[in-house]
Order: sequence, then structure tokens, then C-alpha cells
Amino acid sequence: MMLLEMAAQGFGDRVAVSSGQARLGYAELFTAAGAAAAAAKASGAAHVALLDESSLALPIALYGAAWAGLPFVPLNYRLSGDELDALLARIAPAYLVTDAARCAELAGRLDGVVASREDFVARARSAPPHESAWGADPDEIAVLLFTSGTTGTPKAAVLRHKHLVSYVLGSVEFGAADPADTGLVSVPPYHVAGIAALLSATYSGRRVVQLPRFSPERWLELARTERVTHAFVVPTMLARIVEGLEAAGSAELPQLRALSYGGGKMPLAVIERAMRLFPKADFANAYGLTETSSTITLLGPEDHRHAAASRDPALRRRLVSVGRALPSVEIEIRDVEGRAVPAGEPGEIHVRGEQVSGEYLGSGRRVSDDGWFATRDAGWLDAEGFLFLEGRIDDVIVRGGENLSPGEIEDVLLEHPAVVDAAVVGIPDPEWGEAVAAAVVLRDGRRADEAELQEWVRKRLRSSRTPERIAFVHELPYNETGKLLRRAVRAELAPEA
Repeated sequence: MMLLEMAAQGFGDRVAVSSGQARLGYAELFTAAGAAAAAAKASGAAHVALLDESSLALPIALYGAAWAGLPFVPLNYRLSGDELDALLARIAPAYLVTDAARCAELAGRLDGVVASREDFVARARSAPPHESAWGADPDEIAVLLFTSGTTGTPKAAVLRHKHLVSYVLGSVEFGAADPADTGLVSVPPYHVAGIAALLSATYSGRRVVQLPRFSPERWLELARTERVTHAFVVPTMLARIVEGLEAAGSAELPQLRALSYGGGKMPLAVIERAMRLFPKADFANAYGLTETSSTITLLGPEDHRHAAASRDPALRRRLVSVGRALPSVEIEIRDVEGRAVPAGEPGEIHVRGEQVSGEYLGSGRRVSDDGWFATRDAGWLDAEGFLFLEGRIDDVIVRGGENLSPGEIEDVLLEHPAVVDAAVVGIPDPEWGEAVAAAVVLRDGRRADEAELQEWVRKRLRSSRTPERIAFVHELPYNETGKLLRRAVRAELAPEA
């Protein structure tokens, strides 16, 4: 609420959020949040929840929950049935905002109040100013974000006000945005990047344009018509945007000054093509986790330009790194015994900083006594502190005692002119423990066979990294936030028992 109050007082007449034809200014957002807070408190709810795609309801509910002193819980609107019921039961009683079609269905199943998006926004915007004060306890829960639940019951990651505000104050300058600056956000509300983008835009004074359902065509249309200056995408989105622009033969986005990406590994071929399409844009790669309140490392614009212009392979490779730790964050790589390893050696990524929560509802903080959080991501640091990701710890392929990075092999496959997408996984092998296997998507009109791609990898990497099996597929499985579902790939490629 401090962030929104400062924005409302500093540049209240600026547009805060655009969703379709609807606009909401910062002063209007402040008033609407107060009305939402009053409604939530009057309902007796313990949580304010959003089960919907991005709309004006998102910022009103987020800040309204903060004003009311209640956790904000954005839920995956693609869920239904038993999965959704289980999550709703865990946050009951709730004040739930959802689409009109779901209101009647959920009214009889939810312990709490159900409001349609349209009614919620209309009432919040038409209500008089709310006079009650909000709490100022930094340890109150601000947001609960449920994990995808691919390995069991979804966990609710706890982000307290101090974590989110620490991230914003450490990475954004107040009022730094020009009045014409416009950011295009296409990640869903239940992704930490969506929350972080909204908070960061509020503090900087930048207008947010919402894209509820991503498609490269719609993204490009909005970027042009809304004169977007800043945008955030996940790597799979950027790959599809690049494909569309290359097919059209022109970028035609002169206003775009900054393009940030994160949420997954960026293939070298994709970022190189994107930089050629947008030579004047500042690129930034942000790596973070839900448990760290979003970004903890950043590969900034100058890092991108320096790496792209270098002929030194080690420096050029930094284009596929996630950059260096933010000033307020410490990064350490540790081996299986929990000991810090020197530069160049792989291990598990550990992080420490004020924005790190590492907490799950009902199971406490998973942070060491001295503040370190084990991310379960594998990676390594170079001599200058640039962090390179190797995927989740469970995704690293162990072949004959040697740890192999799937991402390294994927990058080489993607350099082949016929390959548009690739996923590498380990599958059971009686002799080596695990064997390297790959699922590959070919470009339309291009051909390549297994032997050709195996030789392509063998010439560029050691033979132990050459896939023993390559399957050609029409598309790879990704979740709605662009993360590759490696378990699904592994299940398809693993030989039957």
C-alpha cells in the first residue's frame, strides 16, 4: 500500500493499467482498492482470491487485499473440478473474484463470497473513498502463490510485504518512468512475474497494458497500437514472436526500447535473432523464483551487447547466462555435501537476501539459520559472477557418474538450421545409469534425420553428450507460463519397462 499511495500522490493522473478499452489511473486505483478492502473485510473473508485472467480486477484485488490486511491469492483459472475445490478449501473463507460464467457454479461450492469480475470492478470504481487505515506490519502475508503441483499436492508459497517491497525498492527507482512509458505484460496473474511487474510499474509510474491470453499476433498488435516501450515475456513467447516477425520480414516496433525475458532457459539462437530484429532495444534476462519474490539475478542491456559483440567464446556464452546477482542478493553454488564450490564448478544454486521468503504455508521457512535458501536449481558461476543455469537438480543427466546439462545439448541442437525446438532428458540405461535422449521439432519445410543431428552434436560436444535417441515430434509440452514439462518428455522417450 505504501507503493500505491506514493504513486497516487506523485502521479495520480497517469494511467496505471489498460485492459482492452478500459483504463484505470493511479488515483482511481487507490480509491478502488479502498472500496475493495471494505467489501472484503465486511464479508468476513480470510483471503482475497482471483480466479481469472488479467483484467482491471487484478490490481484492484491485489491492493485491496493489502489495504484489508488479507493475503491475496491468484489462482490458476485453467483449473476446475477437484483440483480447484481442494485449493478453495485451503483458503476458505474467501472473497473470490472470477468470471461471470463461473459465479453461479462456485457460489454453492465456496465457503465465502463470490463476485463477478464486472461487478467487482464496477462497485470498486463507483464507491466513495475509503477512510480506514491499512496495517504497516512488514511481516503480514501479502501474497500466496500455489505451485503447479506436478510432483504432488500444490504448495502455497508465502510472500510477505517485506519481501515484495524489498524487491521493488532494490530494483526500481521511484517515478523513473516517462509519462509515455508503457509496459506490455502477458504472463498470467498467478505467476510471480505478473505480480512483480505490477508492483514495479506502480513504483516507477509506468502504464501497464494487459494481454490476458498470449498469441504472437495479438502481442505484436498490442505492441504497435499501444505504442509499447517496455515488455516482459517468457522465452517460449519470445521464440514465437521472433518466428512471426521473421516470417513477416520486419519488426516495425520503433517505440520498443526495453525487452525483458525470464521464467525459463533462453536458447542462444533465439536471443541472437531477437537482438538482430530489435537492434535498438535494451534486452534484459531476469532469473528468479516464486520463493524469492521474483528477480534475483539480471543480465542487463550492456551485458547483452558486450557478449554479442565479443569473439571470445567464453564471453559470448554469457548471452545464455542469467547475469549477476542484484546488489541486495547473494548467490552461492554448493555441492551435494552443502559445501561452496569455486567458479566454474556446477552444483545447486543457493540464494540469500531480504527479498527471499523460502516459506510455504503450513510447513514454515526452508531457509538456513544464516539466511540461505536452496533453490533446487542447478547451475554454475563464472569467474566474474555470471550465473549459468543447468535446469532443475532433478533434470541434470547423470551418465556414468558424469553430470550432463540438458540445456547445453539443447543449445547445440537449436543451432542446426532445421531445428526450431528441442528438449533433452535423461532416460534409464542399464549400463550408464542414464542415457541422453532428445525430442526435436523441425522447422516447416526442413528435414533432418537422427544420424545427422547426432553427428551435429558429436562434432560440437563430447561424444558422451550426443543423444542416443532422437524422437521427432510436432511440438513440445509447455505449461501455460512457458516452462518445458520435462517429465512429460521423459515419459514419452523412456523405453517401456
